[in-house]
Amino acid sequence: MNRYARIGLISGTALAAGWIAFGPTIAQKTAATPPIARYVMNVSTTTGMGGASAISMMMGGGANRETHTVALRLGSRNAAPPGAPKADHFPPETARMGKVLPLVTPSTGTSEETTQFERPKGRLLLYWGCGAKAGPGQPVIIDFAKVAAGQMPPNFFSTRVPVDQGPSASNSKTFGWWPSAKGGQQPGKGSTLIGEHRVAGNYTPEIKFNLAQDYMPGITGRSNELPGGATNISWNSVTGATGYYAWAFGAKTDGGNTGDFVWWTSSATREFGGGLWDWLPPETVRRLIGEKVVMPPTQTSCTIPAEVKAAAPGFLMSSLYAYGPEANFAYPPRPANPATPWKPEWTTRVRFRSTTMWMIGGPDMGDMGDMSAADDTGEAQPKKKCKKKGGLGGLGGVLSGALGVPGDGC
Repeated sequence: MNRYARIGLISGTALAAGWIAFGPTIAQKTAATPPIARYVMNVSTTTGMGGASAISMMMGGGANRETHTVALRLGSRNAAPPGAPKADHFPPETARMGKVLPLVTPSTGTSEETTQFERPKGRLLLYWGCGAKAGPGQPVIIDFAKVAAGQMPPNFFSTRVPVDQGPSASNSKTFGWWPSAKGGQQPGKGSTLIGEHRVAGNYTPEIKFNLAQDYMPGITGRSNELPGGATNISWNSVTGATGYYAWAFGAKTDGGNTGDFVWWTSSATREFGGGLWDWLPPETVRRLIGEKVVMPPTQTSCTIPAEVKAAAPGFLMSSLYAYGPEANFAYPPRPANPATPWKPEWTTRVRFRSTTMWMIGGPDMGDMGDMSAADDTGEAQPKKKCKKKGGLGGLGGVLSGALGVPGDGC
């Protein structure tokens, strides 16, 4: 009997919280039984500097290289039998990721990352909205010294854009993730994800799904200064994009020491965090477009206010997210009749996005790197310690150290 059920690529559905979040979201009057296993596959496309080595970039090559990354999460309500938990993802040969991707279960006591940061000095200036001039009430200024003393500004991060990472070590009886050091590789040149994917292990039912959606196209970002000091950023229209979200980050140095940090977002309202940094379902993107938090897929340019560049003359990096489609699968499929009870063995969710980053005032080029795709392992990351210095050591280090914002880790 064919064990996989294609639910299909969807242009947008609202996903409920909890274990049922990964099933197709047709209204079900009869409560569905939580699946034994939930599976998540996050697929990212990055361009430019993110796909080229530092040496290649210094030599003037590789600026527009396109790379792809995949992150996998498996959560199960089953405990593994005696012995080590084992689960593997078997991609199609055309994916060029190797024959098997081992889904590693973290050892006891290593499910949470221990990260130490040196808190940056100075202030963080927040700007938002597309336009030649910053709107009223800007910038909002956050003093890192006050944050270190526990005085976090109210309503700083969005609660209207929740982060939905899916299965984790804390919400699963048994959990596994990839990429890991135990096998497999990120997609090689000429890779395609289209075809049958299979997941098998000793704590999960066999999962099979036939993926019809492939990687999103890459983004090419450009910038040019306008009279009066504003900066226009523009990009190609990305096939499959459901919406765009841009942000820029910079700093003003003082005698070699970092002074003010500057953070701008394309949102018409003060929305800086939450799921905006993550993969977003199309239904959420549509809502955020209506609220003018996310730009519509028809928009291909935005103006960064002059005040942003003036506040960060030292450097200013611009980044753009193109949120993409989503595919959902389940076995057995959700009944067509909402009154029919549904007892799925497993559900699978596949989300796509494309990202890029480039230097404002520098050459036109793509991404410096999708900062979260390769680290999309959540609580399953092996325990490690690192020390991020305040300063220009990376957006993740600055914001994570000062404010607890999702960043690039170590």
